[in-house]
Amino acid sequence: MRQHSIVRFRIAAGAAAAVLLAGGCGSGEDGAGGGASTPPAAPATATAPGGQARPGEPRALATGLAVPWAIAFLPDGNALVTERDSRRLLQVTPQGKVSEIGRVPGVEPGGEGGLMGVAVSPSYERDRFVYLYFTAADDNRVVRFRNDGDGVGSLQPLVTGIPKAGNHNGGRIAFGPDGLLYIATGEAGQVDLAQDRGSLGGKILRVTPEGKAAPGNPWNDLLWTYGHRNVQGLAWDEAKRLYATEFGQNTYDEINRIEKGGNYGWPEVEGVGDQDRYTDPLLTWSTSEASPSGLGYAGGSLWAAGLRGERLWQVPLSDGGAGRPVAHYEGEYGRLRAVVAAPDGRSLWITTSNKDGRGDVREGDDRILVVPLQ
Repeated sequence: MRQHSIVRFRIAAGAAAAVLLAGGCGSGEDGAGGGASTPPAAPATATAPGGQARPGEPRALATGLAVPWAIAFLPDGNALVTERDSRRLLQVTPQGKVSEIGRVPGVEPGGEGGLMGVAVSPSYERDRFVYLYFTAADDNRVVRFRNDGDGVGSLQPLVTGIPKAGNHNGGRIAFGPDGLLYIATGEAGQVDLAQDRGSLGGKILRVTPEGKAAPGNPWNDLLWTYGHRNVQGLAWDEAKRLYATEFGQNTYDEINRIEKGGNYGWPEVEGVGDQDRYTDPLLTWSTSEASPSGLGYAGGSLWAAGLRGERLWQVPLSDGGAGRPVAHYEGEYGRLRAVVAAPDGRSLWITTSNKDGRGDVREGDDRILVVPLQ
């Protein structure tokens, strides 16, 4: 959705963005000082939207975890869960039984880096491939292995050379409706990399299951979009439209509608830039309200996990446009990291991230919560 389309929607809907002015703090998941600014729009409402799924009371499915970063479901309904700092890949059943598949070799945790994204092959029942995104000694990378029941097997590197740093490592991976793998990267604190199409930093990549440039990519390489600061969540709606959450710097966090070849403006723009050469966000928040991480889609809404914001954001969608975001569970569970729709589409799985060095650890942390949708 290009800039002029966003402007028309903002006028028609009255509030495509939910923004309150606030300064960020820290240098990564909680915002950072300095940067561009844009005028605020209307603040979020606390009233649930009509005609949309409504979240019920969360229940703890699994407890005692350590920075569970990502969740991906297997065809049998069990889930794979990564722990960023421990390097553990876990399997969690719908009944809450947790077992360790293994510790992933080659992972070097540090800062916001470590074992992050996980994705399951669309043809898993035939090939048994599990895909991982992690921070290694010299880079961030995407690998895969065959999950044959003997732990984490031999890792096959697919995409290497993604810039690494103490923060802005990206890390989310997901297979799209087209059967291709989408990879969210950060600019590793080197802001110029986001606009450099010769770098894998600050991009969304689109690759084949073997890690090659996907057919139809705009520049015949791995890149799908660029101009990103630190993309943290990927989700598709029923019409196969892709959305992504992105950490802002000191003022505006974003959800972007992702379209082929788009330039999303960083570091020239934070939030809405109203410039034809950049794609404006679908909506923005203040960094104190969000620091949005994982993103899921279910029941007609996007669901974004807030780290610094310590809440679950519901963003109703209609024909690809966004309604007013609604905050749920504000402060009740601390920092929220991952959010995915369960295979039946009737519930969400959400992880807390209170052991990541930036949260207040509570009894039972870190947890996987199951949120029923009503």
